[in-house]
Amino acid sequence: MAYAVDLFCGAGGCSEGLIQAGFHILFSSDISEMAGRTYMNRHEQLGLIQGKNTWFERADIKDLTGEIILKRISQLDIFRGKKVPKIDLMIGGPSCQGFSRAGRRDKSDLRNILFGEYVRVINEVKPKYIVLENVEGFSDMQFIGYKGITGISYPDGSVTPNILINELNEIGYDTLEPKILNACDFGVPQRRRRIIFIGYQRGLKKPRYPEPTVKPEEYVTLYDAISDLVVDRNVRDEISTRLTKYQKESISGRTPDIDGKPIKSNVLKNMELSRQTDIVRERFSLFRAGESGSNLRKRVMEEGIDISNKPALIELCAEKLELKHSEIISVFKEAKATKAQIDVLLTKKNIRQRLCENQPSATVVTIADDYISPWESRTFSVREMARLQSFDDSFEFLGKRTTGGLRRRVEIPQYTQVGNAVPPLLAKAIAEEILKLL
Repeated sequence: MAYAVDLFCGAGGCSEGLIQAGFHILFSSDISEMAGRTYMNRHEQLGLIQGKNTWFERADIKDLTGEIILKRISQLDIFRGKKVPKIDLMIGGPSCQGFSRAGRRDKSDLRNILFGEYVRVINEVKPKYIVLENVEGFSDMQFIGYKGITGISYPDGSVTPNILINELNEIGYDTLEPKILNACDFGVPQRRRRIIFIGYQRGLKKPRYPEPTVKPEEYVTLYDAISDLVVDRNVRDEISTRLTKYQKESISGRTPDIDGKPIKSNVLKNMELSRQTDIVRERFSLFRAGESGSNLRKRVMEEGIDISNKPALIELCAEKLELKHSEIISVFKEAKATKAQIDVLLTKKNIRQRLCENQPSATVVTIADDYISPWESRTFSVREMARLQSFDDSFEFLGKRTTGGLRRRVEIPQYTQVGNAVPPLLAKAIAEEILKLL
């Protein structure tokens, strides 16, 4: 049996992949209460019972020590009267918001230094192999006045990968050159690029990064992944005549329980949809497949758009712009609308996009209303987003479905749990390469 520790585990995307590859998760930890509830519920479902054969510790990584981890493992029922085995693999994805290129990058964001805490725990536990996963922005984030756990003070402008590699070398780990992997190359129906670091104790066999298991022409598409989850039965019956291979695997389950049996989904959960007004629904219907908000705005401005069958939008624009219904229809159809008038029709948000059914999804994010379904004028459910991450249908997400405002800083609702996760199939591919050496 190969044993693993999963830090910054979130809802459990990495752990799912590790279990699929054949690892037993002895210890895991995350700071979020909401994500922890989801994680523990899933592990109970798989027969991983707290205190018996696994341990989840809700903790800030800064308060977590190797002594705590090894003590918790030694107290598991499965090791009573037995020697505690060495940890084969430690995997973790320190919080990535400070590194992300998707928004404003903040060098003072305290989450940026969590990778240093991860190195500290590695040094204290001394697993055979280690993996760190993060967003692409991790590769070029610069630090000023950074001092490592080894006591080394790094020159201002040092980038994260160089610091990480040097720190690991100082504590006895050789590393592979960091590599960016795309989830869609490993059967995930999503274009999601992540930087991966793999390290190994000096003297052990050198691992490799996984080779793609799927060719670009065989990528799993949005249709392959979620066409069976279309809500409107008439639309679903028209487009989804039979289950795809990916859908069958999602339903029957990829992750085995402690006895090696997959958990089949009998009741589909997390399919609740956001309430949408007629205005929002009609606004979504204006998007063509693959079109972003900025491209739609450009099309309205240059080509015009017919909204004669959008009564709620006509009424809204007539009220806000103080024009007659016929004038509203005419100004948009003839491409004579001003920027202010288009702002009323579309809102100022340009990041929204309607996805294409014959392509993998764009990167799954934590905000529910950024993407529109190709088949219906609505956003996606938690279940659909989880499918796009390669979670089994039997994996239930707990806690609030979504949240907003300042609560985003402290709450990790279902959509965020999904968006923050490492796709299980990507984690599986990485874990299988480590398992080959054990």
